[in-house]
Amino acid sequence: DAVYESMVDYVWNVVCRMGVPASDAEDVVQEVFVTVYRRLGEFEGRAQLKTWVFTIAVHLVQHYFRTHARKPGDRASAKGTEIQALVDQRDNGPANHVERRERYDALDWVLGQLDEGKRLVFVLAELEQLTLVEIGEIVGANPNTVATRLRAARQAFEKALARFQTRELGNPL
Repeated sequence: DAVYESMVDYVWNVVCRMGVPASDAEDVVQEVFVTVYRRLGEFEGRAQLKTWVFTIAVHLVQHYFRTHARKPGDRASAKGTEIQALVDQRDNGPANHVERRERYDALDWVLGQLDEGKRLVFVLAELEQLTLVEIGEIVGANPNTVATRLRAARQAFEKALARFQTRELGNPL
């Protein structure tokens, strides 16, 4: 229960940022915590608990997309990211909500332009603020490889952002 309570919001945001549509995110998050519950006895403490749970979440998100990729026309086979953010209850005025939604939609579009590998490393580093070592544990790569992938992901993000600004705002970087 303590693991769930301390990490459910984090896992929810990660699952959505990795591209699972909000309509399916609850199922994936539930599957993450069912897996955590079943495997908690296997946790040896070689990594932080947060990293271990995140690794499970990443693998289940990848499984989700592999499963849905086999189903032609499935809504999840597209690589959208449909970011579902928790709204800050203290700042929920209509204007703030609309502005926040527009920013999330823009980020959603830009992240959706990245391939799955780049999006994963970018989200882990830039949005989740994990270290190269932690990311390496999750993706199964050494920190130097992660750094190279992150550099490529940042470049791809910048290009996608420039395309978005040109397309949506008529305003190149």
